[in-house]
Amino acid sequence: MRRPVARKLSVLAVSAAVVSVGAAAPPAAQSGPAAKVPVAVGYGGAVSSVDADASAAGIEVLRKGGNAVDAAVATAAALGVTEPYSAGIGGGGYFVYYDAKSRTVQTIDGRETAPLTADSDLFVENGTAIPFAEAVSSGLSVGTPGTPATWQKALDKWGSKGLGTLLGPAERLARDGFTVDDTFRAQTAANETRFRYFPDTAKLFLPNGQLPVVGATFKNPDLARTYAELAKRGVGALYRGDIAEDIVDTVNHPPVDPGSGWKARPGDLTAKDLAGYRTKSQAPTRTSYRGLGVYSMAPSSSGGTTVGEALNILENTDLSKASEVQYLHRYIEASRIAFADRGRWVGDPAFEDVPTKELLSQKYADSRECLIKDDAVLTSPVAPGDPRNPAACDASGTPAPTTYEGDSTTHLTVADKWGNVVSYTLTIEQTGGSGITVPGRGFILNNELTDFSFTPASAAVHDPNLPGPGKRPRSSMSPTIVLDRHNKPVVALGSPGGATIITTVLQTLTGFLDRGLPLVDAIAAPRASQRNQTTTELEPGLWSSPLKGRLEAIGHGFRQNAEIGAATGVQRLPDGKWLAAAETVRRGGGSAMVVRPAP
Repeated sequence: MRRPVARKLSVLAVSAAVVSVGAAAPPAAQSGPAAKVPVAVGYGGAVSSVDADASAAGIEVLRKGGNAVDAAVATAAALGVTEPYSAGIGGGGYFVYYDAKSRTVQTIDGRETAPLTADSDLFVENGTAIPFAEAVSSGLSVGTPGTPATWQKALDKWGSKGLGTLLGPAERLARDGFTVDDTFRAQTAANETRFRYFPDTAKLFLPNGQLPVVGATFKNPDLARTYAELAKRGVGALYRGDIAEDIVDTVNHPPVDPGSGWKARPGDLTAKDLAGYRTKSQAPTRTSYRGLGVYSMAPSSSGGTTVGEALNILENTDLSKASEVQYLHRYIEASRIAFADRGRWVGDPAFEDVPTKELLSQKYADSRECLIKDDAVLTSPVAPGDPRNPAACDASGTPAPTTYEGDSTTHLTVADKWGNVVSYTLTIEQTGGSGITVPGRGFILNNELTDFSFTPASAAVHDPNLPGPGKRPRSSMSPTIVLDRHNKPVVALGSPGGATIITTVLQTLTGFLDRGLPLVDAIAAPRASQRNQTTTELEPGLWSSPLKGRLEAIGHGFRQNAEIGAATGVQRLPDGKWLAAAETVRRGGGSAMVVRPAP
């Protein structure tokens, strides 16, 4: 997620009925940057992302007969150009797909992996954890990228167009350039010091040694050439061959400016790591909520299990009739409990015995829900329960603290005229990833391995998220698709934001499904995020609201966060129409488009 410019958010009463939708779909050929519109309604398919150029790339593919998977790949590739600090071919992500013909949901785990030489002491030196600030801008933090392999796997399974065709809009965008906005400049400024450590990064993102100017055209010819090579040779070119060699050399010998004084610890990535990388096709998590099926990512992401458990905890409360204080109180407490269990139980299932089925059982949720009191607040950190042996109201275990996750991630949501849907979250970890650009290739490498615990979170509790050879670090990405009783889409959504992704998706879902908010309003509503910590984060719209005092009277404690998440979503409407919705304010507002706007 982009590192935001500080801004005050308030409750935004924006509904689909009062937002112009006619401007949402750009003409087939246009000059100048596409306009950002937060909601669009129409036919032929829909795309919602944080960026207008990226959404336009997806719409272009849909217009030319591509399906939702094709459009998602094109949109993601364009985001690698315009959102290079949030996503790109140097990172990874999770792809959730609804197939209209079979009415089923399937997923791809495209998470980055640790080198085969990694062990639990990956970030330990002389018996002590490396300072986090030093680890993030290093080769040591870089995992094997999964994004290109995810694109190819999705296209092989469900796509209708070739990768070369779908990379065309992004290649053109990288070659011809996009218009710099306030957010891109602010993100660059926030990273300027560390970007200057790496000459190739500085040359690309600090043209002529200066911050990019708002309104200027930003070009990335190196990335255009890289996309052209992938279009010609396929994604195997990144995992074997010249690009792979360049990645390995960059990770193991970070190209640091010797005058900077920065110690960029080398990684130990090998050609074998890249050549051996594989995505994982796996079943989604499924939770029944209000008679609907909620589908998301199973581990290695903790998104599906944690959002699902929290929904199960809330199942027995009629949130539609609750007061605003009661609703927020229950939502916060359910989040707190679900995060307690996440920290103890969820990791890469190839290495850890993750009780996914049990975490998502209503029986277990009921044993945890009874901890919530209407007139009191649980003290964090809450101890995890035992999903395999549920004990009612048990809080006697040892808490597992929540570890840090970077928030430089982006999310896109796509639907096509056939009814197929994609919810796709992709990332390079924190804003600007590792800060290391592969020389001559135009993309930044991730620092995703910092999502691992550097040392055990608690000496008394097993930590499922320590590094290991080829292991995927735990994620919070929660791309979600909700189906009705006939297994047809109701809504699909997701968000960036590190560990706040889970709470953002949960709050948006309950706002839309329970509180009756139009999708764009559920996305725009000011957020609270509780992650089994002493205090709950609030955006300014809640921080300055009377609700804060009323929640404090129950016992809640708060700290302020200027901006939480940046969601996008699509909603199925009657008669083949789709509604696409994005942020109205966060990250400068998102971009919702449809192929043919409704009158």
